[in-house]
Amino acid sequence: MLKGLDPLLNADLLYVLAAMGHGDELALVDRNFPAVSLGARVIRLEGVDAPRALEAILSVMPLDDMLDTPYTRMVDLGSAEIEESDVCREFIQIVERHEGPRWQIGRLDRFGFYDRTRAAFAVVVTGETRVNGSLLLTKGVVRPAEPIQPPPEAVQAGKAEPGRSELEQADSAPAASS
Repeated sequence: MLKGLDPLLNADLLYVLAAMGHGDELALVDRNFPAVSLGARVIRLEGVDAPRALEAILSVMPLDDMLDTPYTRMVDLGSAEIEESDVCREFIQIVERHEGPRWQIGRLDRFGFYDRTRAAFAVVVTGETRVNGSLLLTKGVVRPAEPIQPPPEAVQAGKAEPGRSELEQADSAPAASS
């Protein structure tokens, strides 16, 4: 077990998310999706709906902020489903909670979605029962974290140098002579 991770992020899914590079796509699909027949690397999250799986994935994976549409849903262009469905509205709310309201959700017809899924890094099959509860996610860049700064009182007291850990400072300190 790891501390601070969503329990849905099993070892297989964590491996895939870590191995993906920026620009790689992950397909998050409903239980009716033909993932295996498309020749994809498949991870199963049985009994989990697609929005819950999306929540877990976006807790560790950024979307590609260099694209106009880093997330795209499957739609039936021949029906009224082009309008946002309940599952689509849930997807949008989750993305906006994690990434902010910067994008419109993209739309692809079924066969275009299948083509992009064939080229995807992996497919996560959920237990989603709603029709077209499928989404393509494009991974973005994980930006470097800000260095941990020592408390101001340690810097003022001369105990720490800004931007360097105590261990780094100890390693570079001159050795005491006897």
